[in-house]
Amino acid sequence: MATGWAHEGAVQEQIDATVKDAIERAKSQLPQGESLRHCAECGEAIPEPRRVAMPGVRLCVTCQAAADEENTPVAGYNRRGSKDSQLR
Repeated sequence: MATGWAHEGAVQEQIDATVKDAIERAKSQLPQGESLRHCAECGEAIPEPRRVAMPGVRLCVTCQAAADEENTPVAGYNRRGSKDSQLR
């Protein structure tokens, strides 16, 4: 099959690389170490089940929910470029 400059399977390689990058980024953002007993933001006690379920937790549920709302998802990087740029 004629695909121009891309070799067979190049599109799947790009998809795999994008997924791998997203997984690595998500893993790097997971908390590590020992969980705090009190929230780093408000000082509220962090429940034992949360500390056991999520090692390295630093925030109570309320503060974590607020932090999650503030963090916007990272847009994926388009490794192929736009169709318009390929036609030039």
